[in-house]
Amino acid sequence: MDAAATRMVGAYEKTSLSSDAFLADVFAQIKAILAYFVAAINRMKAESNLEEKDEVRDNALRALNYMLLGYLHNPAQSIREAAQKLEKVFEHYGVSITGESYATESSLVNSMLEDFSKPNLQDAIAALPGCAEQISALQTAQDDFEAARIAYEEEKASESTEKNATELKKEVVKLVNDKLVVYLRAMMQVDGATYGSFARTIGEIVADNNETVKRRRTKPEPGETV
Repeated sequence: MDAAATRMVGAYEKTSLSSDAFLADVFAQIKAILAYFVAAINRMKAESNLEEKDEVRDNALRALNYMLLGYLHNPAQSIREAAQKLEKVFEHYGVSITGESYATESSLVNSMLEDFSKPNLQDAIAALPGCAEQISALQTAQDDFEAARIAYEEEKASESTEKNATELKKEVVKLVNDKLVVYLRAMMQVDGATYGSFARTIGEIVADNNETVKRRRTKPEPGETV
């Protein structure tokens, strides 16, 4: 809807119809709504990024688990003993924390990282090749997740004071279907030379958008054509 409405505005601004008060009012309303769409889209991007960062964090946690499990079966006794110390700490949290809420998992991962930073475990970490690097990777993933979470919360807070994307979409649909399209159909009959080209362009944008919507769902919402 954002893309379709943006194309309509672009098409309007290329015409010589700026003196038409009705069209000027309709497109002023559409452009105002488009500004809110940007906020909604930014929030969705932030949410998607948060999910990606959480997956990276989960993978880093699983990798650390697999590494420790492998070292537990190492033929060298010193390696096995070092792995046992670290595995005891890891078992206190477990891989299952990846299934917790974002907030709970963050608290548990931070607590785990704090435990691994204690002086009495540094020799064990140093004894296992790659272990320090993997713990560092988990710390980086955790930091990245928290930064993404802050960005998401900021976008969410910003949008919470405005209308949500669904409400905005309905407003655009109503403006286009009930005002713009109806008006252009009438004006084509009155002055086809002036309004015809623009009316046909809007019709193509509406048709293209309808086809896109139709491909994405099998049952359209009642009364929706845009």
